[in-house]
Amino acid sequence: MPASVLWAVDLFGRVYTLSTAGQYWELCKDVQMEFKRVSAATQCCWGIACDNQVYLYVCSSDVPIRHREEAYENQRWNPMGGFCEKLLPSDRWSWSDVSGLQHRPLDGVALPSPHWEWESDWYVDENFGGEPTEKGGWTYAMDFPATYTRDKKWNSCVRRRKWIRYRRYKSRDTWAKIPSKDDPKELPDPFNDLSVGGWEITEEPVGRLSVWAVSLQGKVWYREDVSHPNPEGSSWSLVDTPGEVVQISCGPHDLIWATLWEGQALVREGICRNNPKGSSWSIVEPPGSENGIMHVSAGVSVVWAITKDRKVWFRRGVNSHNPCGTSWIEMVGEMTMVNVGLNDQVWGISCEDRAVYFRQGVTPSELSGKTWRAIVVGRESDRSHSGSSSSLLSAGCFFGDEVRGSGSESAPSDTDASSEVERQGPEQPLPKESLDNSRNLKESLSKGPETSRNTEQSMENPCLAKGEGKAPEASSADECHSPASTPAELPWTNIDLKEPKRVSNQPAAGFPETTGLSSLGLFPLGMEEPYGADDHPLWAWVSGGGCTVEAGSVLKWFTVQPGLSPSVQTLSLSITPAQTAAWRKQIFQQLTERTKRELESFRHYEQLALLSLSCCESRKVNGRPSPQAIWSVTCKGDIFVSEPSPDLEAREHLLPCDQMFWRQMGGHLRLIEANSRGVVWGIGYDHTAWVYTGGYGGGCFQGLASSTSNIYTQSDVKSVHIYENQRWNPVTGYTSRGLPTDRYMWSDATGLQECTKAGTKPPSLQWTWVSDWYVDFSVPGGTDQEGWQYASDFPASYHGYKTMKDFVRRRCWARKCKLVTSGPWLEVAPIALGDVSIIPESADADGRGGHNIALWAVSDKGDVLCRLGVSELNPAGSSWLHVGTDQPFASVSIGACYQVWAVARDGSAFYRGSVSPSQPAGDCWYHIPSPPKQKLAQVSVGQTSVYALDENGNLWYRAGITPSYPQGSSWEHVSNNVRKVSVGPLDQVWVIANKVQGSHGLSRGTVCRRVGVQPREPKGQGWDYGIGGGWDHISVRANAIMVPKNVSREQEAHGQGPVYC
Repeated sequence: MPASVLWAVDLFGRVYTLSTAGQYWELCKDVQMEFKRVSAATQCCWGIACDNQVYLYVCSSDVPIRHREEAYENQRWNPMGGFCEKLLPSDRWSWSDVSGLQHRPLDGVALPSPHWEWESDWYVDENFGGEPTEKGGWTYAMDFPATYTRDKKWNSCVRRRKWIRYRRYKSRDTWAKIPSKDDPKELPDPFNDLSVGGWEITEEPVGRLSVWAVSLQGKVWYREDVSHPNPEGSSWSLVDTPGEVVQISCGPHDLIWATLWEGQALVREGICRNNPKGSSWSIVEPPGSENGIMHVSAGVSVVWAITKDRKVWFRRGVNSHNPCGTSWIEMVGEMTMVNVGLNDQVWGISCEDRAVYFRQGVTPSELSGKTWRAIVVGRESDRSHSGSSSSLLSAGCFFGDEVRGSGSESAPSDTDASSEVERQGPEQPLPKESLDNSRNLKESLSKGPETSRNTEQSMENPCLAKGEGKAPEASSADECHSPASTPAELPWTNIDLKEPKRVSNQPAAGFPETTGLSSLGLFPLGMEEPYGADDHPLWAWVSGGGCTVEAGSVLKWFTVQPGLSPSVQTLSLSITPAQTAAWRKQIFQQLTERTKRELESFRHYEQLALLSLSCCESRKVNGRPSPQAIWSVTCKGDIFVSEPSPDLEAREHLLPCDQMFWRQMGGHLRLIEANSRGVVWGIGYDHTAWVYTGGYGGGCFQGLASSTSNIYTQSDVKSVHIYENQRWNPVTGYTSRGLPTDRYMWSDATGLQECTKAGTKPPSLQWTWVSDWYVDFSVPGGTDQEGWQYASDFPASYHGYKTMKDFVRRRCWARKCKLVTSGPWLEVAPIALGDVSIIPESADADGRGGHNIALWAVSDKGDVLCRLGVSELNPAGSSWLHVGTDQPFASVSIGACYQVWAVARDGSAFYRGSVSPSQPAGDCWYHIPSPPKQKLAQVSVGQTSVYALDENGNLWYRAGITPSYPQGSSWEHVSNNVRKVSVGPLDQVWVIANKVQGSHGLSRGTVCRRVGVQPREPKGQGWDYGIGGGWDHISVRANAIMVPKNVSREQEAHGQGPVYC
């Protein structure tokens, strides 16, 4: 997994980040601002500063944030002067939006805030439906509004053209103030809490966020139109609540919880793709009647809460269908706040020492986790500073008046210690406990390390600290033993779950005060510390919304730093040797049962590995593949490689491709691309980019036929789809009761196999579910608001709207599953990719070794990128260079002579001009007309040949390409029934055929090679069919092995053909 960051705010209002791959807190680059709290997402962070204003921090990236502004110029034909801007009174504006209802002159389109800048001036869009228009970009119709065409007809009385201008978000790696629509200088109401989430409600539109905020008056606000292309959003809208809210939390999916002043929790219901703000509120009572809820945090399927007595609670039974949950479970520890991040991982800030704690052992099967463990890393910015007792004492005096002890009564929203004193008004005097904590702090600082050790013991052993408090699960006195025990040796204990008692709880003020400040345990006076006192700051807020921690991942956050006692690392209960033995016995039994289950499913993989190893040894094929190897991927994501022989591409005595030997490599990918210098890239089903490390084996070959180095853990996530089918009934409407001849009401895409939610399993035993079933709105053809597609009958052409002739409908359901394996692959972060292409180089390409290897890619959002710094020694490259486009792209390919072709998502083709080693990004795009009535889907460029594949499986060759006219002149049809195409450095053409004629139905995805390809006949003459079915992708762009030349007299007379480099 790539490194992600944890965000936190200390009591001075300074914002820090901690990387999952790092060991030190790093101060935020913009250090001028002081913040109360922050809420992070993957690529951004929202925060509330000390002026109660909202700010946004967008992390820098190689891909800019661009937004396209559009305006339409409308004209009507006049018998006297032709087309002009004089329109009828009933017509639309001469300059308008796409609907024609809003006046939109070019000079009236302004930047939404100072954080944007124009990328270019206005220009005419000459692309219409994937095809270039006539000069001027005009499209014609009979009247407004109507269906527009690119050709002018005799009855075309109106016309329009689209003007485009891009703006770019420039405020990155800095805090940008969020303006208000009415008054850019002020918000509708000063805010005191904020939460970001909702990015997993749906994948469309890409990058949409839900931003919720709470004002000082207890009102709830929602930020409209926040998405990746518009990170600031547009405006704040008020959401009605049944009471005054003090704090709110928004999970990554559809969970939104809030707390009321009275101590109850509010749960937002009715949140969906079309209504991200929800529809109503439900009230959830606190665990006890004496101590209400003061803080909540929602995740994907969990909710954690803090009550007024600082106890930590876990809400059981929470999911999308039951957002309120069922009951409360008390957890060990006392916290001022908790935060649920990605994968339902949990962080908290202890009220004892104000340190950040991480909840270990959180897995999909055990969402409550095992134990709390302190993050004890220091701050990198202060590593060279030395501290003094005077600075420590002054820091303690400053914090002592604001940080409440564990037994102090406080208002429900006072989870941010930096703002507690500010909210104390004449009617709310400062509680006595807080003043006592301040005095206790000074006394403890003067007593030295002994008091610190006592404080650590009280935190280590909750039974001693709580006095008459409840004991977890087992009530034996052995659980509260001496502090000499070492609970850190067994952090994976699951004994800290406690059911709430229904009897009246002891008031919070009745608990004995343990300490008022973490510096007792963190900064004992007189102890020698190599760094300053500020190396271990006191934290006020933490946010893990942008931090990805996988189960079982190794973090460097828990290394004991000098000057920090190891006893504060684990906030768990001490356990007896008898409990340890019972716990170990239980774990052993569980592992034994799991091993028995998994051995049965693993035997065929072991047999497959041994069979593959024997075949490789018989053919003396061992070690890493050669740089000229042919790579392929099956429909299941398995990676295979074949070593090409010199006679593979021979014109005479051609080696049939069904005699090629393929061996499997470890890993899991969706597509793969390579070149003859050994650089290999792949893309997973989750759009993660991977680079080949030079090893071999991994996966099921680990330990049998695998290299000892360059093998790394690899994960992939993909979606399993099933369809819900219904037929219209004149009485009841659409129902799940179809005709006897209909397909299954729950089926696959073809309708031939029954697939229900309960009966559908992951692709194999190595896959595990990581989400629940959800409606997929991104299916081809579009859907309505509920995800339905309509048609006249099964099967037919589906569309996203209902007509009078539609008697059937279907809806696609998807569920994500995850695979964890190993292989010779390293992740290239952080941009997700949809396509990649590496320049193919022929064997006689002398002098190119000094240049970097050209690599182009398309991101999952459609941005075109050029990778810089790629070489044999650094196959992953150094950085991305964004190449501007007018629309999102889907496929890209670079040829051996730096000719770059691409296909947009609307099916149109483009050629990039002036690409060279000195100018790797080129200068401009040239629009290439697509084949008639076809939309292209993929393009592949060899040395001189350009092949393209359309959505209907037709393979096209671009004719007329010359050095003076590299765009070519026309498309020539080659074949149909093609799924993927790959053109190599020798202009060899290999494809994945959808189905070979005369073969069985299971042979979909067959490797085929175009035979007869010659310089004078680049389209070839026929097909050579390869082995079996089940192939999904192939790359021959690394095969530059040429046949030993036996040039005949006829070949000498005709020459070897032109080379257009």
